[in-house]
Amino acid sequence: MLHVLAPVPGTAVAMAEVPDPVFAQGMVGPGAAVQPAPRPQEAVAPVSGQVVKLHPHAFMVLADGARGVLVHLGIDTVKLDGAGFEKLVEEGAHVEAGTPVIRWNPADVEAKGLSAVVPVVALDADTGAVDAPARGEVATGDALFSWS
Repeated sequence: MLHVLAPVPGTAVAMAEVPDPVFAQGMVGPGAAVQPAPRPQEAVAPVSGQVVKLHPHAFMVLADGARGVLVHLGIDTVKLDGAGFEKLVEEGAHVEAGTPVIRWNPADVEAKGLSAVVPVVALDADTGAVDAPARGEVATGDALFSWS
């Protein structure tokens, strides 16, 4: 069982509520999402492992057992071309769950007309592999879901 933590503070919501059909329909994988608090913050690693992909707006941590967890900061934020995002680690780094990975401000994303919601995806997982997704208020590092 892999315990996936909330990478940002805010309100945990079902993946189906993400305003992007690719995430909402589970095409990327199952998981949960967080509507982040609208203030400057650091997105942290939701699991311990290696940062195998790192973009200004998204990152993937490969946990032990070859389980990849994707954190996507906002929807369509790739269009911002990195503006407003600061990488705090290098691609390839080993991180512990809770290690700050990217500094950003969800309020700035929303001010540009984009959703700041943060999908957290269990990559290459079956729909039923995600258990007990959180709902309601979460702090950074709270349990978001378990991956069996």
